[in-house]
Amino acid sequence: MIVQYAVMWYVTFATQSGFAIALYAIAAFLPQGIVSIFGGVVADRMNRRVLVIIADSTIAIVTFVLAMAMLNGITDLWVILLAVGARSIGAGFQTPAVQAMIPQITPPDQLMRVNGLFGTIQSAMALLAPAAAGAVFGLWGIVPVFFIDVVTAVIGVGFLVFVSVPTLASIATKTTSYREDLVEGMRYIWQHKVVRWLLGVFAIIFLLTVAPSFITPLLIARTFGTEVWMVTVLEIAFSVGMLLGGALVATVLAKRGRMPLILFATFGFAVFTTALGLSPNLWVFYGFMFGFGLLVPLFSAPFMTLVQETVAPEMHGRVFSYVGIVMALATPVGMTIFGPLADVISVQVLLIIAGIVTVLVMAVAVLLPSGRAAIAAAKAQKPLDQASETTGEAT
Repeated sequence: MIVQYAVMWYVTFATQSGFAIALYAIAAFLPQGIVSIFGGVVADRMNRRVLVIIADSTIAIVTFVLAMAMLNGITDLWVILLAVGARSIGAGFQTPAVQAMIPQITPPDQLMRVNGLFGTIQSAMALLAPAAAGAVFGLWGIVPVFFIDVVTAVIGVGFLVFVSVPTLASIATKTTSYREDLVEGMRYIWQHKVVRWLLGVFAIIFLLTVAPSFITPLLIARTFGTEVWMVTVLEIAFSVGMLLGGALVATVLAKRGRMPLILFATFGFAVFTTALGLSPNLWVFYGFMFGFGLLVPLFSAPFMTLVQETVAPEMHGRVFSYVGIVMALATPVGMTIFGPLADVISVQVLLIIAGIVTVLVMAVAVLLPSGRAAIAAAKAQKPLDQASETTGEAT
């Protein structure tokens, strides 16, 4: 996360170009989207802990090589983007493996809470990361940020070595090829109305609200100034919101319906995206970014939980690989539109348009027969924590 913020700021301040930021978004997400097609299959075919260790270690090595290159005066944008792309490839294997590993080692009745706690931890790191990135980047430049990433990756892999994650029993009996597994995963999603509709909503959110958020630092640089503390506070406001949202999901919202939370957060994203474009000053802008961050766990935790609950365990890797594909491809696709447009019209206007379009598209998605069927099916599915309580009372 520290590297993500620092590199994005570095590109923003060095170029002040929407096109350059679009290139960064493409390098950061497109390779992950392509590789995720295979990453999910691999996650269903080998021990997921081992896969995560290999992916994280590879990312750390690439980061170390980039740091040494920049120390030797190689600071060309294409070199940085190449390293960002290589890191993205590692994430394409790591992300579906982690998401598939969580329900594998978590008691079913605690899945929503664990996803909420997982989101809270991510939010806490997201809170610390921009502060650390801002301090280190502002004082010593971007290279020390890379070394921090390498050290923390070694620590993370060290922890993971001591986590016991069993290899799926179904792997030993597999007779299908990688290609057959890919097709089977695609067919499974297409026939699963809840997952299919959720993936569509996921794509809308990333295309119309997450992608435009990448140009908010550009808005600050053009409108308010290019001081590092300005973008640091922006990310901290977002991360504090995520931290509070994750805590809410892990506690008071843990037993709320998955789909109502998802719909509430989705329309909330649209409202706050529009509000960001209408902000009269920097501090109001920070306030709306805090609200945007607050909604992220209210969307992501129930989304992940609903997918984990409704998908067969042996299909988790492949399904989450397609989630990763949507997430990774929607952002660069959106940035290929919003990035160049940001060089033609103001970022504020782009945010307003994106928010309004999100409301309209989501309203149509909810009213479509497929949307109504998916919502009804999700409501009919009793969450596993409630099912567990019912069983206990009956006993």
